[in-house]
Amino acid sequence: MSGLVACPFCRELFDDGEGPRCPACGLDLMPLAALPPSHDAIAEGLFEPDPPHMKPLPWTYAGRGRAVLVALAGLGLACFFAPWVREAAPEVAQLSGFDLARRIGWLWSTAVAWFVLIPLVLTRRSIHKMRGARVAVAFLAGIALVTVATRLAFPPRSSMLRPVRIEWAWGLYASGVIALAAVAAASQFGGRVDDLPSAEKRPKGETLH
Repeated sequence: MSGLVACPFCRELFDDGEGPRCPACGLDLMPLAALPPSHDAIAEGLFEPDPPHMKPLPWTYAGRGRAVLVALAGLGLACFFAPWVREAAPEVAQLSGFDLARRIGWLWSTAVAWFVLIPLVLTRRSIHKMRGARVAVAFLAGIALVTVATRLAFPPRSSMLRPVRIEWAWGLYASGVIALAAVAAASQFGGRVDDLPSAEKRPKGETLH
């Protein structure tokens, strides 16, 4: 079959070396694999088109939670460089999530989670794939949420030799809110499959059954 060419109109088959055009129609012959299914094949049920929820959507498609999740991931990544803590002792300093990650290695997981979430969402271009990625997207957002909760629940402790006085800054709280919103958005990523709009153009007044 790989060596066959066909007329795109009458679908007559020819060997690859028989000529560049169809003798009956005069059209240029094309490789058989490059031609779409014929109308007769579709009418007889020999070709099963992809169901609507598995058809790829445009890269710029923003619905069903794609734009929301990308925006939240971008905001979460930006908040990683915002102030997370104000330190009064042992030093006077203001530290971002980036600064803290340089001291505490596991905090890099927050930035990595937001960074990975963006291409993960953008590459899910069908409703079927979006819904299938819900757990993975929620897991990545959950990493950021757990990081913030851990920081708030286990602040650094003071000692007699090293007093510690800190105050959590807005960047840490914003990261937690964004992560919580991303987890909620991930649970609805892809939307429902029973509300798919018809992509076919139909005459006005035609009733869909």
